[in-house]
Amino acid sequence: MNFFTPTVLKALGIATVETLEMVVISGIITVVIGLVLGILLHVTGKGGLTPIRWLNVILSAIIVNITRSIPFAILMVALIPFSAMVVGTSLGPIAASVSLTIGTIPFFARLVETALRDVSAGKVDAALVMGSTKMQTIRKVLVPEAMPGIIAAVTTTVVTLIGYSAMAGLVGGGGLGRMAYTYGYTRYNMPIMITTIIIIVVLVQLVQIIGDLIARKVDHR
Repeated sequence: MNFFTPTVLKALGIATVETLEMVVISGIITVVIGLVLGILLHVTGKGGLTPIRWLNVILSAIIVNITRSIPFAILMVALIPFSAMVVGTSLGPIAASVSLTIGTIPFFARLVETALRDVSAGKVDAALVMGSTKMQTIRKVLVPEAMPGIIAAVTTTVVTLIGYSAMAGLVGGGGLGRMAYTYGYTRYNMPIMITTIIIIVVLVQLVQIIGDLIARKVDHR
């Protein structure tokens, strides 16, 4: 029996493109906003360049911790009305990107904060002693020195997004998750289910390999 009819193969191609669309859109927005949030978490925290306790509490304890504590499946369903308000629809990869972005920004920001903490305090102090402003220290010392860890954080986040995108497919997000459910699970079509899993695994492996290569290239330690 031929499980891979032209219709199924076409649907598989579309599903792969939709998954990539979700991951790319949410990944770019997550990295941009999450990087800024991660830097703010570090510099406003205890021992940071500009300790501001009340701001750090709002960012860390309220925004980041509360969002991270909500299981993504629940968060995704809860954000359906918000996604519809933002992009005009609650279905499709664009709508799913809203939930994916909100769900992963706090995760990525915390990884960035951890990477910044690993930067030697001596290098930061040396930059300040030589007359660098706090903003210059962040741009020219803190972030560049933490870049290998930040690249590793990006890699981990993108891998997480690929997994989350599969869950998004179950609530109208499309992509390989929807393909696996519609063609694989509901129709008891195991070959298609296995194929979608293989594609997801390949995507994860490619992201991990590329991320590791970039991290090694930017690591000058």
